[in-house]
Amino acid sequence: MKAYWIRPQGDRPVVELRETPSPEPKAGQVLVRVHAASLNRGELIVRHGIHATPGKPAAEAKPGGAECAGEVERVGAGVTSLAPGDRVMGRSAGGFAEFALMDAREAVPVPARLSWEEAAAIPLVFMVVHDMLIAQGRLRAGEWLLVTGVSSGVGVAAVQVGKLLGARVIGTSGSAEKLARLKALGLDVGIRTRGADFVDAVLEATGGRGADLIVNNVGGTVFDACMRAAAFQGRFATVGYLDGVMRSEIDIEALHTKRLHLFGVSNKLRDAAQRAETVRGFVADVLPAIADGRIRPVVDRVFPFAELPAAVACMESSAHLGKIVVRVSG
Repeated sequence: MKAYWIRPQGDRPVVELRETPSPEPKAGQVLVRVHAASLNRGELIVRHGIHATPGKPAAEAKPGGAECAGEVERVGAGVTSLAPGDRVMGRSAGGFAEFALMDAREAVPVPARLSWEEAAAIPLVFMVVHDMLIAQGRLRAGEWLLVTGVSSGVGVAAVQVGKLLGARVIGTSGSAEKLARLKALGLDVGIRTRGADFVDAVLEATGGRGADLIVNNVGGTVFDACMRAAAFQGRFATVGYLDGVMRSEIDIEALHTKRLHLFGVSNKLRDAAQRAETVRGFVADVLPAIADGRIRPVVDRVFPFAELPAAVACMESSAHLGKIVVRVSG
């Protein structure tokens, strides 16, 4: 089968098309005939996605594609919940390929109203958003949610789920056009900035209260500003490093006096059972809104499978809003 692999070249990822054997599903897995796969910035950051373990050299190469949508081709031993022909979406092992493996516990049925491209844009971002807004963030109706780097895939999904929960949403972006487009998805307050100069605007919008839940998509350059923009007993999720800055000082006095709760949402060190728990939460709390159309995944561009390198370049340019998808087949 044809599959793309990712390898580091300096600080940039390089994708290579290879001819490889089709994988065989092991116990508890399903083999999926991939129709579409979605790009995620995390796996394209050399120090994060390709660099398997902190402190160790980056791997030479690894299969690319962390999520996909397609039809079940074969099931492994012990899998009774799925059968060949079922339409599924989920986390994948090597989704940038004609066939990919999924843990059966993470394979989610694709709602009938969705295209393959829309389905491929859902799993990772919406499950991460469920983790940080619902499972850990405990976002409630009427609270203020601040999302930095709001035009990213995670950011757009956070706006949609935040509004589903009845929250008021503030987002930062360097693009006035992107902020305007997000207003149609429910963004209440858009702050045009790529830096850390949003604290006063957040306090003004919230009547001096600050944000009850903050999603930091940007990274270390805005970490301190996020803490200053937080409300008393605010929650603060770290999810991305768009700026490439992965360290920051912590204002211990603010952490102490505001009684802040800081948490991360990476799946990198979680085991399969923990990931499956997030899948179940997403299916119960968010998937119904996707199935009935209250939430619609935002796909910015769709590239043919042969043009994956161009899709990666598009993501690196940060010109997109929402998700970039590759159509593999069908």
